[in-house]
Amino acid sequence: MIIVLKSGATEEDIQKVVDKLKEYNYGAHISRGENKVVIGAIGEKRMEEKILIMEQISSFPFVEQVIPILTPYKLVKKEFNPQGTRIKVNQVEIGNEEIVVMAGPCAVESREQLREIAGFVKEVGAKVLRGGVFKPRTSPYSFQGLGIEGLKLLYEVKNEFDIPVITEVMDPRDLDIVAEYVDIIQIGARNMQNFTLLKEVGKLRKPVLLKRGLSATLEEFLFAAEYILLGGNSEVILCERGIRTFSDFSRNTLDLSIIPALKEKTHLPVFVDPSHGTGNYRYVPSMAKAAIAAGADGLIIEVHPHPERALSDGPQSLTFSDFRRLMNELKAIASAVGRRL
Repeated sequence: MIIVLKSGATEEDIQKVVDKLKEYNYGAHISRGENKVVIGAIGEKRMEEKILIMEQISSFPFVEQVIPILTPYKLVKKEFNPQGTRIKVNQVEIGNEEIVVMAGPCAVESREQLREIAGFVKEVGAKVLRGGVFKPRTSPYSFQGLGIEGLKLLYEVKNEFDIPVITEVMDPRDLDIVAEYVDIIQIGARNMQNFTLLKEVGKLRKPVLLKRGLSATLEEFLFAAEYILLGGNSEVILCERGIRTFSDFSRNTLDLSIIPALKEKTHLPVFVDPSHGTGNYRYVPSMAKAAIAAGADGLIIEVHPHPERALSDGPQSLTFSDFRRLMNELKAIASAVGRRL
């Protein structure tokens, strides 16, 4: 159930609700908004017990509303945080009216490459630098990333250019060291249902960008996010990156229709990855603009100074001139839908 406290409820009031929930072996997840506090009660009870608990909690004078949850996912549900989740990463806030763009190479290749890209993407308005160091490649013969060396380069460039960084983690054993070096953890599409990894990420107090699996339904996507929130980490960004269909003209089918559905059902910020969603740099700008028009809170885009030399995903990477043009065009789209870039 969701318990909404009245404006002005004190910490003592909050504790009274938590204590009452504990009497019935319910877990309590507290979300503090600008004006109100919302408490999510997690637990399985028979209907008659649930009604009794709801009646008792409703009797508190500082409780405004108690809402039963009928959907199988509870913490990602819109009602848990009606105002929407906002995630602060250094000076960047994700989930407000500003569109946040994350940009950079698919793979970190060298210090020189990363410095060149970081300086450029920040100059034209990107707020976060992306760069892969552990690369989940379809072929075992493809470039697998620089690993720990790449993490150190990301950290070095992050400090030099004062820009937050995001990278993907695939193995729970790498989580601690990755968390030391980067600001946002990315869970890739192939690991969306790696439940061991999701549980471990849930223990972190660091933002997570969770990509939709290649064939995941909306409910499966939200359940994956629920794993992370249930572990105590509420800073989750959902990312649509394309699903596998019978389409043969693009790498994946970018399902932009999921954006309004996610915005309707969940309080979490929603991003789109048009690079992986299309697999072709020619289509990336159009789909990026369409994503913002559809309500996305941000984008994650691959950029490389020389895509023809890239060690990973060159065909879907934008050149510097293409990315600069796109960022200028996105400003007009954002303004048209009441947002800003």
